Amino acid sequence: MSSSLKRLLLGDPLATAQAREERLSRVTGLAVFASDALSSVAYATEEILLALALAGAAAFAWTLPIGTAIGLLLVVVATSYWQTVHAYPSGGGAYTVALNNLGKTAGLTAAAALMIDYLLTVAVSIAAGVAAITSAVPQLYPWRVSLASLCIVVIMLANLRGVRESGRLFAVPTYLFIASFLLLLAGGAVVLGFRGDAAIVPERPLAAAAAVPFILLLRAFASGCAALTGVEAIANGVQAFRPPEARNAAITLVWMAAILLTLFMGVTYLARSFGVAPQEGETVVSQIARGVFGRTPVYFLVQASTALILLLAANTSFAGFPRLASVLAQDRFLPRQLANMGDRLVYSNGIVILGGLAILLVALFRADTHALIPLYAVGVFLSFTLSQAGMVRRWLRGRKPGWRRGVVINGVGAATTGLVLTVIAGTKFVQGAWIVILLVPCLILIFRKVRRHYLHVTSQLSLEGFRDEEPTGHTVLVPVSGIHRGVVTALHYAQAICSDVEAVTVSLDPAATERLRAHWAEYAPDVPLVVLNSPYRSVVEPIREYLEKVKGRSARHLVTVLLPEFVPAHWWEHLLHNQTALALKAVLLFSKRTVVTSVPHHLTR
Repeated sequence: MSSSLKRLLLGDPLATAQAREERLSRVTGLAVFASDALSSVAYATEEILLALALAGAAAFAWTLPIGTAIGLLLVVVATSYWQTVHAYPSGGGAYTVALNNLGKTAGLTAAAALMIDYLLTVAVSIAAGVAAITSAVPQLYPWRVSLASLCIVVIMLANLRGVRESGRLFAVPTYLFIASFLLLLAGGAVVLGFRGDAAIVPERPLAAAAAVPFILLLRAFASGCAALTGVEAIANGVQAFRPPEARNAAITLVWMAAILLTLFMGVTYLARSFGVAPQEGETVVSQIARGVFGRTPVYFLVQASTALILLLAANTSFAGFPRLASVLAQDRFLPRQLANMGDRLVYSNGIVILGGLAILLVALFRADTHALIPLYAVGVFLSFTLSQAGMVRRWLRGRKPGWRRGVVINGVGAATTGLVLTVIAGTKFVQGAWIVILLVPCLILIFRKVRRHYLHVTSQLSLEGFRDEEPTGHTVLVPVSGIHRGVVTALHYAQAICSDVEAVTVSLDPAATERLRAHWAEYAPDVPLVVLNSPYRSVVEPIREYLEKVKGRSARHLVTVLLPEFVPAHWWEHLLHNQTALALKAVLLFSKRTVVTSVPHHLTR
């Protein structure tokens, strides 16, 4: 039943040979990897306005200059990552660049920052998408956490179906969003052409810029830098593109940067020109669209496409997080299960883990975008800075043709993003950025602990200096509570693998034990039955103690505990029987020189 449900939800398994066919074109690649960056258009300008609102409406005059500074920063970062895509066509992004050029600590720092950023991307984009829905339908506001959780589950299932299928599924909403926002910008330009001297929402002109504290301007700039989140995703997933991978990824990166710059600057300009101010219960984009189109079908189209792209922006993380986790797992910094592809040629374990953590985060922050945003940009700008610094080191070390130009591009990128990182960490520290700053070293510690474990396991399993020591004795113990067909079959199997076989029973009921003795003499007279007393009615502990006595018969005595188990015909029938065998397996797993195995006896319907 579970297998059929899995096939219904996820589809039939894909052969490994089909992996190349599952790769992305530029068009679908833009939908998969750029939805996060493009979706930030829906809330980045609003975050700038929210920060400036603390100084009053006059401070909104700074909206456009701050937006322009962020636009220039976007150009710098995108150009830097264009260099990275060509230098590291195998992907891995900031983690690989920092690890190879700056050392293990820098690499793990970049990886930790990126993993936190991917998780926050899901939470923020879903929360913002739900906010767009509740702006249009206020009655759904009390259900925002449930709506957000449901959206995460749907996107998670879509990604579990495979990269190409998720790309096809998300391509239409992505391009619908681009088209609707271009329509919004065009409509806004037309309206301003006719009413350029009047503020539309709210209906009052903005006052001239007054003296605004510099720290507030920095905070507004830091908030607006959320527009750059997701820019690194294409560099992290170069191998998801069709050959030539680097060229296709680089072109897609240019497309994404150009579209993002156009939409972000356009929305920022309209917000400033129309005098839009942040309002509880309605987003800035909704106010602009309402001012341009009124509550017409075009307005609802903009809102619907905004909600869709915000919800689907989480898809970027579902594409990037599992890939990064698989690279870390291959380097033995994360559990190796994360390096394994599932039935649909995606890293299923990473997808499921990301989905579960995102639902938990959304529930903790009540799907509040403004509460999540302060945590958001620290990780991404930390990874930006390490990636660009690593590229500078690579250019200086290799000195290949064009290295001077590379040093300038990546050097400017590292310096700029480093400065922004400092501003964000400083201005948002008390608002929640301290959580990310604390989490990064915690994750690094976990990475190192996991790798240390794997190295220890490798040394323990190594054949170097190994001396094979054969067992000096072997006994098979067969725990029984009675005698039936399954027990007789198990005894025959035990005698086939070893001449020293003992049956062991724990006496909890003297009358039942005497009946067992009588039947034993009839059905298994050639196998000795050892009866263990249990004054405290425990079954597992007396068997464990007797096992230790048997192992003490010689220095390297081996004991096989052979468990007769009957398997009911229906899964629910397991609930009607004691699970003593499972308890024995759990306890004896940690006992040295002990082998535990089962002999199943299958019951019919």
